[in-house]
Amino acid sequence: MTKGGMESVEVFTTEGKGRGLKAQKEFLPGDVIFAEPAYAAVVFDSLTHVICHTCFKRQERLHRCGQCKFAYYCDRTCQRAAWLNHKNECSAIKRHGKAPTENIRLAARILWKIEREGSGLSEGCLVSIDELQNHVDSFGEEEKKELRTDVESFLDFWPPHCQQFGMQFISHIFGVISCNGFTLSDQRGLQAVGVGIFPNLCQANHDCWPNCTVVFNNGNHEAVRSMFHTQMRIELRALNKISPGDELTVSYVDFLNLSEERRKQLKKQYYFDCTCEHCKKQLKDDLMLAVKAGESKPSADMVKEVIQLSKDTLEKINKARMEGHYHEVVKLCRDCLTKQGPVLGDTNIYLLRILSIASEVLSYLQMFEEAADYAKRMVDGYLKIYHPNNAQLGMAVMRAGVTHWHAGLIEAGHGLICKAYAILLITHGPSHPITKDLEVMRVQTEMELRMFQQNEFMYYKMREAALKNQKIQVMPEPSNENAASLFHKKE
Repeated sequence: MTKGGMESVEVFTTEGKGRGLKAQKEFLPGDVIFAEPAYAAVVFDSLTHVICHTCFKRQERLHRCGQCKFAYYCDRTCQRAAWLNHKNECSAIKRHGKAPTENIRLAARILWKIEREGSGLSEGCLVSIDELQNHVDSFGEEEKKELRTDVESFLDFWPPHCQQFGMQFISHIFGVISCNGFTLSDQRGLQAVGVGIFPNLCQANHDCWPNCTVVFNNGNHEAVRSMFHTQMRIELRALNKISPGDELTVSYVDFLNLSEERRKQLKKQYYFDCTCEHCKKQLKDDLMLAVKAGESKPSADMVKEVIQLSKDTLEKINKARMEGHYHEVVKLCRDCLTKQGPVLGDTNIYLLRILSIASEVLSYLQMFEEAADYAKRMVDGYLKIYHPNNAQLGMAVMRAGVTHWHAGLIEAGHGLICKAYAILLITHGPSHPITKDLEVMRVQTEMELRMFQQNEFMYYKMREAALKNQKIQVMPEPSNENAASLFHKKE
């Protein structure tokens, strides 16, 4: 069986949930269950000139398509790889006079592919585009209005010489995009840059405490002649041991919300009622609503008042962040944390949200010591709530580790970076750029930690000199300690 092949999974029908995916063999944490290239994908409207339209990597200098002047690519390799999907789009954009919105572009790419290959099963796909759910019948008035607008815009863009599709089928495609579009990220996995359709991934049902995670891998087009050449794809990765016959589940939403909030979000976006164990039994809700323990337990009214204050503060913070008023964000966070302190427990989600924002913004402002304190409290709370192999947890621990490192707290920083690395090896895999970056940090902080343990005074002197950009002599790391790394994700 080929790695990442579809032979390891099967589609089955489950009562009340429709189709789902089942494992055909055993998987261990970090195993790639399957990898799937996009059926079709496009870059977001706002980023079309800074993201490669083939591999979705952010690059400093991109080559523009000389014909439509709209599409951008890393290099000739990416441009050639894109031509099959871009050919029709290129001439349609020239004829139309401008590029339409991302939704229209994605629908057009799907329909051009159907024109080329038919709407039956594509190679490596478990289901056809025809079979994907569209939920159009469940749309509210506003969504129906948006759908009509999209269909009209599509018909205006779609060339008359291309195969013509019925209104019902075009509506089906837009419904599929609305319900099944998967967010694509840049090579660092830190910014959403586009949207794609992955028919096999669409078959995985939701669970708030899933046994799988999805990561977007931009591929490696540079190693064209080597065995490591890979295409852009999503990878479904196991989070814990999975036995043959187990259903494969992913989480469509962030777990760090009360079960009622997650269920509302899932109903609104995906049109189903979540019946997972965590929602039915409201597991972890008590932690997410925790109040300060001790003899002087705060009154219900006091808790209600502080939670309302937290919600109001989060709104003010969003506004200040949008306007780039970061010192105002810090002031709002400090004031809110002072009021939350005597009332909310360490795992309360309103406290954790403020801690997260405070640590992130203070790090940006290079106020690392205060940022590190908040980041540590945030991570301590997250570790009690999240699945131990959760990607968001891994990213948060990484951020906290880097913040401690910048603050000169090398022991805590190295410990957090190692913990983040262990999580991201499972959720992202060793070849993902963010895991590779983390491995470099892990080696660097390990070297600094040894220096610190040998001579604290000397470590701080060297650190101070490095921060002043002075040239300093550092003893080379012993070769036996400097081994190369053993190893190579909408919502």
